[in-house]
Amino acid sequence: MDSSDSAPATKPIDAQRVLVLQGGGALGSYQAGAFQALCASGFEPEWVAGISIGAINSAIIAGNDPAKRVDRLKEFWNMVSSPVSWNPITPGERARSLFNETSAALIATFGVPGFFAPRIPPAPLWPPGSPQSQSYYDTAPLKKTLEHLVDFDRINDLKMRLSVGAVGVTSGNFKYFDNFEFKKLGKKIGPEHIMASGALPPGFPSVVIDGEHYWDGGIASNTPLDFVLDEETSRDLLIFQVDLFSARGDLPVTLLEAAEREKDIRFSSRTRMNTDKNKQIHNARMAVRDLIGKLPDYLKNDPSVELLRKASKENTVTVVHLIYKSKNYESSSKDYDFSHVGVVEHWNAGARDVHLSMRHKEWLERPQSGETMVTYDLAWEDAKSPEGKKKE
Repeated sequence: MDSSDSAPATKPIDAQRVLVLQGGGALGSYQAGAFQALCASGFEPEWVAGISIGAINSAIIAGNDPAKRVDRLKEFWNMVSSPVSWNPITPGERARSLFNETSAALIATFGVPGFFAPRIPPAPLWPPGSPQSQSYYDTAPLKKTLEHLVDFDRINDLKMRLSVGAVGVTSGNFKYFDNFEFKKLGKKIGPEHIMASGALPPGFPSVVIDGEHYWDGGIASNTPLDFVLDEETSRDLLIFQVDLFSARGDLPVTLLEAAEREKDIRFSSRTRMNTDKNKQIHNARMAVRDLIGKLPDYLKNDPSVELLRKASKENTVTVVHLIYKSKNYESSSKDYDFSHVGVVEHWNAGARDVHLSMRHKEWLERPQSGETMVTYDLAWEDAKSPEGKKKE
């Protein structure tokens, strides 16, 4: 895994720094590499929010001293990556694709050390209604891994804000487990909350918390961006959103490509939708402020006007959006191909994309021209010619 440092970034805007991590299984090492590069660039998040594998990475980050975070992430990704090496007799994308599919098949058969193990006997042979009958794998190894790698006392001492999302199995309602909110309620974040966020059925079993069964938050929404925007409406935000599936892609020409494209669309974030919604709200608030300014003096102190004045106040949001770009030799199994070569590739890709993003000084400035939310991402013409683009 690449440990190279980037040049120090321009001093970011005076805003709360947030790291938002999407779900995506084995692709999550891309987020770890991105975090390593962010730290090297002087970006220390005050708040991490994640779903599924993003929740695991978030817990490792929030649950460790700053000096240990990258090492703990490396320990986790080295633990869960398969030792099978890539040493092809016949090089090329087709050979690599075959290697990836074989690696993913082995993972599906034997599980991942420190993460999940296949049920023996298999789930269909267990009595209906038993916990073992509802998932192909047992995630007990993950609980031990989290207890080893994450200091939950640190999380509950609010050294850094942590938010992870899950969905109720019977209610269908989305739920965020947030250490700041839990502190107010006298509750504590534990391994079960992180596991609930990553309990993707039918592979993994639901996790019971306070009598409710929870599944992977990615079933309902694979990014916590909405939660962050809803929770913080007064302080300015500088958000690095690291996604593992791209909403945009080429038209598939094979069955495997169609399966991959479907998964990308299903789990991709709707950042453009969030941006458009935020702009609509912004325009409405601007109109309210403008209208209040035109009111006659005798109405300006009316209680209803004061309520509208408070409601029209808003913060500014800058989102630097990083999206993992799939290689031609990857397919729909990319999120459960835990081969070491794949983990290292994804890690290095995340670090590279952050280094490129940090070259754009304007991305770290406060939005201008009256804008309250801007989103930037990397658009690739080729590997050597990145170009930052602003989403309007």
